[in-house]
Formats: sequence, structure tokens, C-alpha cells
Amino acid sequence: MSNFRTESDSMGTLDVPANALYKAQTQRAINNFTISNLTMPQQFIIALAYIKQAAALTNLKLGHLDKTKANAIEHACQEIIDGQHYEHFPVDIFQTGSGTSSNMNANEVIASLASKHANQPIHPNDDVNMGQSSNDVIPTAIALSSAISVDKKLLPALANLADALEQKKADIGHIVKTGRTHLMDAMPVTFEQTLSAWQSQVKHAASGIEHALIRVCELAQGGTAVGTGINADPQFATLFAKQLSEKVGINFIPSDNFFYNIGSQDAIVALSGQLKVYAVAQMKIANDLRWMNSGPLAGLGEIELEALQPGSSIMPGKVNPVIPEAAAMASAQVIGNDATITVAGQAGNFELNVMLPVIAYNILQSTEILANSAQALADKAIASFKVNQTQIDKALTKNPILVTALNPVIGYEKAAKIAKQAYQQAKPIIDIAEQETDLSRSELEALLNPAKLTQGGLM
Repeated sequence: MSNFRTESDSMGTLDVPANALYKAQTQRAINNFTISNLTMPQQFIIALAYIKQAAALTNLKLGHLDKTKANAIEHACQEIIDGQHYEHFPVDIFQTGSGTSSNMNANEVIASLASKHANQPIHPNDDVNMGQSSNDVIPTAIALSSAISVDKKLLPALANLADALEQKKADIGHIVKTGRTHLMDAMPVTFEQTLSAWQSQVKHAASGIEHALIRVCELAQGGTAVGTGINADPQFATLFAKQLSEKVGINFIPSDNFFYNIGSQDAIVALSGQLKVYAVAQMKIANDLRWMNSGPLAGLGEIELEALQPGSSIMPGKVNPVIPEAAAMASAQVIGNDATITVAGQAGNFELNVMLPVIAYNILQSTEILANSAQALADKAIASFKVNQTQIDKALTKNPILVTALNPVIGYEKAAKIAKQAYQQAKPIIDIAEQETDLSRSELEALLNPAKLTQGGLM
């Protein structure tokens, strides 16, 4: 038997693998776009299936599609939603800028599956793509897949990280450590204060992402080719959004301006910007953990991260901060993805953005790796690190910057002289202050108490 079959479209005939669920238009895309080995993410393919399913049910309700065909399309789409047939979506992400090839790939695969279920021909364009255009389907698929990824995975991961920081504050928040500015010794802080700053970064970033998601959930579907709604029932957009909301469990509404959603990707650009905000926060947290863990002998050595794997192929016993490093790299990737999305977002030429597939790929990769790295950071770094109390106390008692608390009593110039002397002699600041001032030991102990100094105000 031949390994190929002949399929045809409006441009003629060509050979397609015999076992492929796709047809001629997908095969043309495979032949034309040999740019990379990157294909559309599975979340995006599932979003396309949700769209085709909701469209079929909407067209059934409006009386445009018969029940047998609608039910067959619904069944076929559900198989894709459940994770089947992903191997039949091989189109490169670097394809036609509207994503037409991916839309037709979905139409053809679903039509093949639905034809078997219905035991009658179901057409990719006339039935599966009824009342739709690639130009409203692909923006809707980007919005839908992004919303699902953010709502179901990223926001829960950020909430988990915030909770892990809250628990760590309860466990070690009372411990006082040396604060640092410019990587240099500064006034003391508590672990609660350090952890609360990280927690605020996470929560503020999550809030920004949630706010950006509001616009993302206003859909292009129903605008068809250019935003006028040509070939779509006037009721299609509203009923489609309702069907999709019920299926996915997220509230979607039709856009109040389809021209906006088809001609631009501003809502996704804004979402990407908020993802970048969290990526920046995550990199800061990851790097703070790495510094605090550094050494352990020749670095700060304030904390000990969980030992997860050997750190060197040549140096026995070496253990590295692998989770913060992985989280920092994920953050760097997201920052780069945001640059790509920004450039692609400005490619809205008149009535259509023509860089949709690369926007889809990058926004979904960003949400995926941020969710996974935030989860790893919470579970394998924040929750499990231990405090090296001996090292913290050693640095804290010798920190000459504590002399700042004496400024109101002895003046800045005298305090600076005492600090320099303490540095030079590598002695605790209290010992030098006792020698160089008229203050008693008990007065100095009260003034230079590190825990008290974390509370601010005048001493």
C-alpha cells in the first residue's frame, strides 16, 4: 500500500501522508514553512479545538448547522481538548502571519475526525469554519489559550509562592540579619522584612497580570475577516462567548470593537508586559537567594538552600543553587519573549496583525515557564532553606554600620571615625564605641541593639 494519498484544494492536488488527519492546505504549509522545528504549543491547539467546538454548538443553536454535523464536530474537538491527535498539528510557527495555516490545520483535522463520527462528509471550511475567519479565530485562540494558562496555572503558582513566603516569615521572620545596599553592609533587617518585600513583589505582579487579563478575555470572534462580521450571524459573537465561557470556566465576552482585536494585539502586549514585571521580580528573588547562600565559607553563607544534586563534575562535594539559577534563566527568557511580542504587536498593518503565530508561541511559553519556575522556587528553595545563625550573628555583631544609630547622640563625623576604626581593627562596633565615647556599655547595648534598629525611628 502507498504511504501517501492524494488530496485537493482550490490550488490543485498534492500528496499527503496516508495516515494524516490533515488535508491539502496543511500539507502545503508543511512544504512551504521549513523555518524551524517549532510548532504551535499544545495549549494553543486545544484553544483552537475549544473555538471550533463552541462555534459548532453556536451555529447549531442558530439553525445554521444540522445536529448530526454539530455533534460530530463537538465530539472531534473534545478528543483534541482531551490531549489526543497533537501529532497531526505539525505546522511551523513561522508561517503566514495571520495563522491561516494553523486555522486550516485545525479545520482539516477536525473535519476528518468528525466525518468518521458522523459517517458523512464534513467540510473543513463550510462546516468546521462556519461563521469564522482565520483573522478572528487566531486572535481568539491567542486570548483563550493565554487566559487558560494564566488563570489555571500561573496565578495559582504565584499564590503558592506568596503562601510559601508567608509560611517562611512565620518560621524565621524574627531573625535579624545584616542589611545590604550596593552589596555592602548596611543597617540590620529582619528576615520578615526581607521576605515581605519579595512577597509584595509577587502579589503586585499577580495583581497586574489579573488586571491585564480583563482585556484579554474580550474576544475577536464574530469579527470574521476584517472586523465587520461578514458571513457571521449577528447573534454569533454573543452566543459563542457564552458557549466558550461555559466550556472553559472563564468568563469571556465579545469585544466592543472587533477592528481593535483583529488589527492589534495590544491586550496581549499588555499582558506580556505584566509577565515581564513578575519575571523581573523573580530574578531579583532568585539572585538574593543565591547571594545569601553564597560560599558557604568564602561567601555570605547566611542561608543554606536545599541540596538537590551534585554541583560539579570535577569538584567533589560542591552543591550549587540550581533552582534560583533555573528561575533566573526562565525570567531572562520571558524578558526576551516580551521584546519579541512588542515587535510583533506593532505589526498590525491596517485591519490585521500579521505576526500572530509568533505572539502565540511566546506568550504561552512565558506563562508556562513562569508558572513552573515560580512553583519550583516556592517548593524547592523558599520552603526548604535553612538559616545559618552563627554566620549571621558573626557578621551582625561586627557590622560597623550599626554606628548609624549613634548619629543623633555623638554626631556623624565622630560616628564615621568609630566605624572606620572598627573596620581597621576588625572589632565589634560596640567595643570601639565604648573606647571612643562617654557612653556606658549598657547605654551602647541599648542603642546598638540590632533587633531594635530594625524598627526604625529615633533611638
